[in-house]
Amino acid sequence: AYCYHGQTLLASDKCGEAIRSLQESEKFFTKAEALCKEYGETKGPGTTAKPSGHLFFRKLGSLIKNTLEKCQRENGFIYFQKVPAEAPQLELKANYGLVEPVPFEFPALNAHWTPETVAAFDLTKRPKEDTAKPKPDEEVKPLKEPNIKPQKDSGCQIS
Repeated sequence: AYCYHGQTLLASDKCGEAIRSLQESEKFFTKAEALCKEYGETKGPGTTAKPSGHLFFRKLGSLIKNTLEKCQRENGFIYFQKVPAEAPQLELKANYGLVEPVPFEFPALNAHWTPETVAAFDLTKRPKEDTAKPKPDEEVKPLKEPNIKPQKDSGCQIS
C-alpha cells in the first residue's frame, strides 16, 4: 500500500512524501521477504508453497526499488523537497471505484403466516416412515468389452 501511495504522491508532485512512503514500503517489504523465506524453509505440510518466489512478490520488490530510485533522482534534479521523518498516513477508506452498500431489509410477512400456521410445521409430529431401511444395491455385473482394433480402411479420405 505504501508503494502505490508513493506512486500517487509522485504523480501529484509531492516527491519528498513519496520518497518517505517508498522507504516505508521497502522496510515492510524486507520484513515480509524474511518471513516468506523462513516460511519456505520450514518442515511439514505446506512446504511446497514459496511465497517469496511468487510473481506478485518478485514484481513488487522491483517496483518499489525502481520507483524509489526514480523519486530520489527527480527530487535531486527537479523538486528539491525535504523527506519527512514520519511516513505519510494511508487513506484507508476508498472514495472511488466502490458502490455504496444498500441496507438489507426483510420483507413484510404475509397475512397467511400466523402463529398457528407456523406451529403446524412441527417436524416432531410427522408420521413415521415404514421404509426406514434402505434397499440394498443390486450387484453390478461386469460387461465384456469388445476387442476393438484400429482400422486403416475407414473409408475417410483427406484430399
